[in-house]
Amino acid sequence: MNTLVACLRLARTESVGPRTWRRLLNQYHSAEAALDALPRLPQRGREPLVIPSQDSILREIEATLRMGGHILTLLDADYPFLLKEIPDAPPVLSVLGDVAALSHPGIGLIGARNASSSGLRLAESLATELVEAGLSVVSGLARGIDTAAHKGALHRKGLTIAAIAGGLDKPYPLQNAHLQAEIAEKGTVITEAPLGTAPLNRHFPRRNRLIAGLTLGCVVVEAAPKSGTLITARLVGDYGRELFAVPGSPLDPRCRGSNDLLRNGAVLTESVADILPHLPPVLPEQPVSSRVAPHSTPEPVLQRRPEDSQARHPSFSFTPSDFPETGGRTDKTTATSATPSKSRKSPQNGAFLPLEATLPPPARIASTPASVITEPPLPLAETCEAVREKVLDMLSFTPIAVDDLVRRCQFSASAVLTVLTELELSGSLDSLPGGRVVRAASHGENG
Repeated sequence: MNTLVACLRLARTESVGPRTWRRLLNQYHSAEAALDALPRLPQRGREPLVIPSQDSILREIEATLRMGGHILTLLDADYPFLLKEIPDAPPVLSVLGDVAALSHPGIGLIGARNASSSGLRLAESLATELVEAGLSVVSGLARGIDTAAHKGALHRKGLTIAAIAGGLDKPYPLQNAHLQAEIAEKGTVITEAPLGTAPLNRHFPRRNRLIAGLTLGCVVVEAAPKSGTLITARLVGDYGRELFAVPGSPLDPRCRGSNDLLRNGAVLTESVADILPHLPPVLPEQPVSSRVAPHSTPEPVLQRRPEDSQARHPSFSFTPSDFPETGGRTDKTTATSATPSKSRKSPQNGAFLPLEATLPPPARIASTPASVITEPPLPLAETCEAVREKVLDMLSFTPIAVDDLVRRCQFSASAVLTVLTELELSGSLDSLPGGRVVRAASHGENG
């Protein structure tokens, strides 16, 4: 089976979230092997496992290619390196426009949908200043501040990236359909959702994760308490990126959330001069861009074709040693108060390593036809039962770090992670921020 198809089938399986996808790849060394093993893993207490068919995934890929889009997976060299650093990085991305632009250093610029006229003017001005400084502007294509941010970047023919909640074929709001098309032509539109996905409320936290993960930092211009903007702000802090906020009138409810961010340590921002000193001096070298293209045979098996990624946007250089690292967090996001980090964060206990650091060499070589298993995974029935019993004994309703669990169980890390993957898929445990796990509330002592 083609590796891209296997990656998408695994990612589109409803019970497999970003963290579980990464664990499965770490354990089974390839998407094909993980997909084969998935039906053997227990699914207690949940609906029967439904894995999308190969034909349905091929149709999705073909439709994306027909509209000029690209599909990236975490196994691809040109997957955005900043986004890859977050613990819940999307396994699959659908992209319209310049894939290489996703690795260009950028700043998020977000805020209220019902923004004030002064907030809109400031957002547009900040976006223009950011692109003049050689940065890209990342936002969510929503009404208000997001729209102003994209337009301000395009005004000076700068680079802007729009992260959206629905499929590439579902612009939202509809009045921004023309703006989305312009961004796709001059910059990049990115989503985690497959084609045809309507932008429902539950999809927006995933879109917010893209904005926070793609950027060096994020500027908040007007945000009400408990607004969606604060979800992004909290994610920025969780991922160890810089958080900036524009002060607003205490009499304006649209500014109470952003003023609260300032109270909790966000950098007070009035112009780009307040942003640049807080950015790391150097980023890793940008990867060579590649595109997804159909195979020449009648069957639409896909290949990667490397292309020269001649930069058409201003260069902006940084150093890897000062590059921010990320901490762990749960997949579930709620619009609660955001507490920004006052200094760059390092990975917390139990946080996952980057995927490419844990996969064997064959899975990381782009020229390899498929990621093959160099060492077959141990038989679940023989190997994991004793580990499973021990892990269940150690789990409680008090969170425990994964590395502590491995030490206390006295089994190998790979065996414990296999069992944790099984228990997470079955709904017996939940993942928490900081690489911690806890027994799921719906399960009793026997798991």
